[in-house]
Amino acid sequence: MSDTSHEPPASSTQSTPASHTPADVRRFASARRRSLLGALFLMATSAIGPGFITQTATFTQQLGAAFAFGILASILLDLAVQMNVWRMITLTGKRASVLANEALPGSGYLLAVLIVFGGLIFNIGNTAGAGLGLNALFGLDPRIGGAISAAIAIAIFLAKRAGAVVDRVVIVAGLVMIVLTVIVAILSDPPVGDALKQTVLPDTVDFATITTIVGGTVGGYITYAGAHKLLDSGTTGPEHVAEVNRAAVNGILVTGIMRYVLFLAILGVVASGVVLDVAGNPAADAFSAAAGETGLRIFGAVFWIAAITSVIGSAYTSVSFLPVFSARITGRTADLWTVGFIVVSLAVYLMVGTAPATLLVFVGGVNGLILPIGLTLFMYIGWFKGSLLGKARYPRWLLVVGTLATVVTWYMAVNAVGPIFDLLSV
Repeated sequence: MSDTSHEPPASSTQSTPASHTPADVRRFASARRRSLLGALFLMATSAIGPGFITQTATFTQQLGAAFAFGILASILLDLAVQMNVWRMITLTGKRASVLANEALPGSGYLLAVLIVFGGLIFNIGNTAGAGLGLNALFGLDPRIGGAISAAIAIAIFLAKRAGAVVDRVVIVAGLVMIVLTVIVAILSDPPVGDALKQTVLPDTVDFATITTIVGGTVGGYITYAGAHKLLDSGTTGPEHVAEVNRAAVNGILVTGIMRYVLFLAILGVVASGVVLDVAGNPAADAFSAAAGETGLRIFGAVFWIAAITSVIGSAYTSVSFLPVFSARITGRTADLWTVGFIVVSLAVYLMVGTAPATLLVFVGGVNGLILPIGLTLFMYIGWFKGSLLGKARYPRWLLVVGTLATVVTWYMAVNAVGPIFDLLSV
């Protein structure tokens, strides 16, 4: 992603010389903070896309308060995944596909193909979600709404300072989305005590549900979104490990809070006896039941924000894997490839016949199946190719946690293949 702003770049090798004025130092510090927040919110808003919102409504209708356990499981797995992946990528200063190729020749190409494929499927769902959001907000036909949203995303990547624009858009959008969802959660009056109990002692555990929700929040491209954004900002090397760790953990905390608040908002409606239309737009039903017409408009705003930021995150991250095939796909050329990625996603969405809500749940499941493959490669690097990560000793506890997460995601993926693909026949 190109960013030709005149702000000092946040490079790991750059310092602020004594000859710089206080204003230069302040601009440098501001650029550094913005790049870290941008990476955090790019990951967070990608993890809370329209697919996750639809999945939450669908699974809360099916499982009730027991779905809280699925959210907790997704947060714990997210922590194990993001802390390892972000650390390895920023330590080496290399994109995931390049690092994988160096560790196991050819594996980076496979990872890139899987991520781009999964990202394309996800982005079709994101575009569908944007259409649903504008439909609820303004009554637009979902396909027209999807086209308008794609055009806005394209305009962002065509901007002269695309990197800086993306940072600001995802930060503001993420904060607005959280505030609006908190309002609905308060109005829906959920059974908080039961939800907290079933967060750790669920009545039911559904592996297909957990795999789908994990896939929708950290699967596929989402795993690498924030880390690759940090690379583009120059935040690499062992001297930045502490701030990278903080950004990864804070990103998961933001997404965790948002996930749980959204779940509570929908749980309050389901617990009151309302039956959501899981084959239509279940999240819209929940927001409407909680706050009437105002709730429907809030849903439209939240859903559209979640969708447009996910369109940006999916397209940016998927294209960031392409330089492994051609070193020319960088800078402004990468921005143009990103635009093309969005156009293809929109074209497929306009032609596809699958119901948008079903598509949004399905794409999370597909990315949940892709997740363990990438994790396996990174655990292989951590255990057997430590020399690629620099001279500093990589924390053994982090590798153990990451390996456990890898085993769990493989187990869930194998057990969930059938149920996930059955969604398309619904």
